[in-house]
Amino acid sequence: MEIKQIMGNVAEFLNENVAPLHKITSVETTENEGWRVTAEVIEEKEYMKRYAKDELVGSYDVLLNENKEVTSFKRRDVRYRSAIGEEA
Repeated sequence: MEIKQIMGNVAEFLNENVAPLHKITSVETTENEGWRVTAEVIEEKEYMKRYAKDELVGSYDVLLNENKEVTSFKRRDVRYRSAIGEEA
């Protein structure tokens, strides 16, 4: 299934280059036949554990081309894991 491959590519990219993946919250097609994925990652996990703080979760937009390759990513926001997330 195509979406599973896209999610797998995004998970692999984020785990290797940004931070451990927490969850993928959306997968959408873009106007130029690519894909936009919104994902959450655990930021600064070891630092937060060391100081007995709640983990930080970063929300990222990830763009993929028609070949399902990551072409860009951008962090949208950061929140504490226990905070209630807001949908735009």
